[in-house]
Amino acid sequence: VDDLTEIVLQAIDDVSEELREISLKIHDHPELGNEERFAHELLVNYLKKKGFKVTPSAYGLETAFVAEFQSKAGKGRVVSFNSEYDALPNIGHACGHNLIAISGVGAAIGLKAVLEKFEIEGTVKLFGTPAEENEWGKIHLIESGAYKDVDVSLMIHPNVFNGAFGRFIALNSVGVEYFGKPAHASGAPWEGVNALDAIVAAYNIIPEYTSGKFFVRGRTIEDLKALCPRVQKCFEGAAEATGAKLKTEWFKEIYDVKINSPLATRYEFHNSQKFGTKFPSEEQQSSISFGTTDQGNVTYVVPGIHPVFSIFESPSKVRNHTIEFAKQARTKVAHEKTLEATKSMALVGLDILIDDKFCKEVKKSFEA
Repeated sequence: VDDLTEIVLQAIDDVSEELREISLKIHDHPELGNEERFAHELLVNYLKKKGFKVTPSAYGLETAFVAEFQSKAGKGRVVSFNSEYDALPNIGHACGHNLIAISGVGAAIGLKAVLEKFEIEGTVKLFGTPAEENEWGKIHLIESGAYKDVDVSLMIHPNVFNGAFGRFIALNSVGVEYFGKPAHASGAPWEGVNALDAIVAAYNIIPEYTSGKFFVRGRTIEDLKALCPRVQKCFEGAAEATGAKLKTEWFKEIYDVKINSPLATRYEFHNSQKFGTKFPSEEQQSSISFGTTDQGNVTYVVPGIHPVFSIFESPSKVRNHTIEFAKQARTKVAHEKTLEATKSMALVGLDILIDDKFCKEVKKSFEA
C-alpha cells in the first residue's frame, strides 16, 4: 500500500508545474457557464497527451468532456472525479474553479499511474462538468447517464475553511410573472390592475407586467420539497389579492450534498496524516453552510464527497465570490494547497480501488 501511495503522490508532483500553467491560463481567461470553450479545449488536449481516452463535448454539452483510463487487468471499480471551470460574471474565477479544474486532472493522473504500473483492476474517470454556477451542468450529466457505472464521485472545492463534513444545502429557483392592467398612478389608479402589487411592497407606478426570480433554500432536499408548495401558494395569494394573472416556472432542484461519512473521514485522515491539516469536529463543520452545488445531486446517485480546503496560509475573512478570493485563487499558495487536497482525494480513490472492506462501508453509508 505504501508503494502505491507514493506512486500516486509522485505522479501528481511530476505534473505540478503543468497543472499550475493550466490553472493560470483558465484563471486569466474566465468564461461563463456553457461558454467554457477555451478551458474545454485546453483540458481535453492535455488529457489526451497524458494517455486518457477523451470524449470532448460529451453527453450533448458542448463544453463537457469525459476522460477515462482502464487498467489492463480489468475494469474493476470505477473512481470518478469532477473538474469545474466556469467563472462568474464580472469577477472571474472568484470561486476558484481554475483550481477545481486541475484538482480533478491531477487526481486522475495519480490513479492512472498506479493502474499502469501494477496489475490492479480498476478504472478512473474524469468528468469535465460545465456551468456549475448558473445552469447546473451535473444535472444534465446525471440525466444523460454519465454516473450510472461509477462507484464513487469525488471532488474538492477551494474555500477559507478545511473540512469534508460542511453542509451544502438544497435550492430551487422559480421565475414569477404577474400580468395586470396599466393605469396612470395619479390620474386614474382605480382603473388599473397593478402587477407590481403582487411582487413588491413599495413603489409609485402601476405597470401591467412584472417578473422576478426567487430562490428557495432548504437544509435538505426533503425540507426543500416541503417548502416549495408553500412558496407557490404565496405567489398565488398575491395574484388573488391584486387581481393579477400569475405565471410561474420552477426550475431544477439542486440537492444538498449527501455526506458519505466513510469517504469524508478517509479524506480528512489522508489530509491530516500527509500534510498536517487540522479539521474542526464533524459537529462544528455541520453547523456551517457553504452554499449550494450540483455535486449534491450527484451524491444522491452515487456515493460522493465535496470537501472544502483553504487556499490561504492563515485564517482569512475573505469569502468566495469576491474579487479578493479571485486574486488569491491565482497565487502559488493556492496552487500548493490545491495539490495537497488533490493528493488526499486521489488517495481516497486509491482506497476505493484496493480496499474491499472500505468500499462496503462506503456503500452501506450511501444506502442508509
